[in-house]
Amino acid sequence: MSNHIRLRKGLNIPLKGEAQPKITKTISPGIVAVKPTDFKAFNPRLLIKEGEEVKAGTPLLADKKRADIKLCSPVSGKVKEIVRGDKRKLLAVTIEATDTNEYQSNEIPPLHSASKEQIVQALAQNGLWAAIKQRPYGTIPDLDSKPKAIFVSGFDSAPLAPDYEFTLKGEIANIQLGIEVLGKLTAGGVHISLHASKYAGSPLHRVEKAIIHTFDGPHPAGNVGVQIHHISPVNKGETVWTIDMYSLVAIGKLFSKGIFDLERLVAITGPRAQNPSYVKAVPGICMSQLKEYVNKESKEDLAVRYVSGNALTGDNVSESGHLGFFHNQVTLLSEGKYHELFGWIKPMRLKKFSLSRSYFSWLFPKKKYALDTNLNGGERALVMTGVYEKVTPMDIYPMHLIKAILAGDIDKMEALGIYEVIEEDLALCEFVCPSKTEIQEIVSQGIDLMIKEMS
Repeated sequence: MSNHIRLRKGLNIPLKGEAQPKITKTISPGIVAVKPTDFKAFNPRLLIKEGEEVKAGTPLLADKKRADIKLCSPVSGKVKEIVRGDKRKLLAVTIEATDTNEYQSNEIPPLHSASKEQIVQALAQNGLWAAIKQRPYGTIPDLDSKPKAIFVSGFDSAPLAPDYEFTLKGEIANIQLGIEVLGKLTAGGVHISLHASKYAGSPLHRVEKAIIHTFDGPHPAGNVGVQIHHISPVNKGETVWTIDMYSLVAIGKLFSKGIFDLERLVAITGPRAQNPSYVKAVPGICMSQLKEYVNKESKEDLAVRYVSGNALTGDNVSESGHLGFFHNQVTLLSEGKYHELFGWIKPMRLKKFSLSRSYFSWLFPKKKYALDTNLNGGERALVMTGVYEKVTPMDIYPMHLIKAILAGDIDKMEALGIYEVIEEDLALCEFVCPSKTEIQEIVSQGIDLMIKEMS
């Protein structure tokens, strides 16, 4: 029996370029990057050298403070480069992949007899402990952490998000095994949230040893943070874990085959995508391998922005960048580097979308828009409009929380819900913000302050 939760606040952004349910290519890895920056509060220490041969599953990096937590190579090949930034900050390890993937064999304890400690060590040593995020803060949990429950979102409501019914239809056995593995790590059970409209036809609702919930409503209904808020809110002193469906599949493969296999279906989406569809790939592939999916014909002759992830929370990685560890989508957008004469005072703006009724988009609720990255204005002082609350289906005051973060007031941050949110949960506030404020960056600064002051 499922628990049904209906959300009324939020916003579905009508963006053009949804991926069609077909696989059009298997991407040869080429140069693959493992980026420690994908993992919040992970302090990397190198375990390999340039020129060294590795297999899929070979540890590349370890956390300086928690040496058992490792990041592993998703492909076999040769370490091409150690990429560093300012002050020699380690940004990535790039690997020149071989044509055929060779997996490192791992001795994984049988699940039926494995202890909690053995499971934790197996996940940590084989690169999948880092796939778990702890709330609060969205960081990698400590190995001895005891969560009150584990949460998985079984659908994605972000703009042009991949359809899990298509991408995971052959992975139910691995999902089931992943649930059983994680179930041994908490007394509160594994909670999976599904979309109410697809619940009956989804094979995910038949998985065992999981607590099923259904959600209905606009984005961010698919965000696991929103789901946690309505199922079991995180209070001070409590921790919960979250994991995405693709990492759950990888855990199932690790315990069934003994290999570190991150291959997944990645959606190629966005207004500048031609033949938007799905490709088979691994995290870390270079965006230059997707050039054939880029529609270079644009009336405004605008450059293309490569976004690893969705249009709201993804990373602007450029054509030479790489797909992030947690991303199963690439969004191709037009760079909005242009000035619009008269701007918002134009009487007809049929190609523009707005949450308010400033434009005529509200007359065409089913229309899709080729939105670009133009801010349509400049950053200005925060204005109390109440618009944040319209798109935040949580019992918090996002405007007041943002102000508390800017003021560095930890007591108010705690009282206003900093333990319940990470950047993605307030991404819609940034989209609708009339002040063009970088809300996600502010939330990230607030979380960093909490980690520093509360550690």
